[in-house]
Amino acid sequence: MEKGDIVKYKPTSTVGKVVDTKEIDGKVWVKLDKTNLYYVIDNLEPADPSEYKIVSFKEKESKFKGTASVEDLNKMEKEVDITEMMPSGGG
Repeated sequence: MEKGDIVKYKPTSTVGKVVDTKEIDGKVWVKLDKTNLYYVIDNLEPADPSEYKIVSFKEKESKFKGTASVEDLNKMEKEVDITEMMPSGGG
């Protein structure tokens, strides 16, 4: 895989463009533009360019609008009453 290739990370189906590659301890790692993370090349496969969507700066920025402050999150945490919740699951 080379810079500019469109690839898909198989476990999550994340599609991105290769922006960097490096080798560490015999493993090739590829950095994707969407996540800005490195992935082991064994977990990547070529993707169709139609699967790749360029996200604008405004779209990235808008994801964080309207988020609660740390104080709000702390208050919500204190307000949760788990005494009526029953555990579920096997075991």
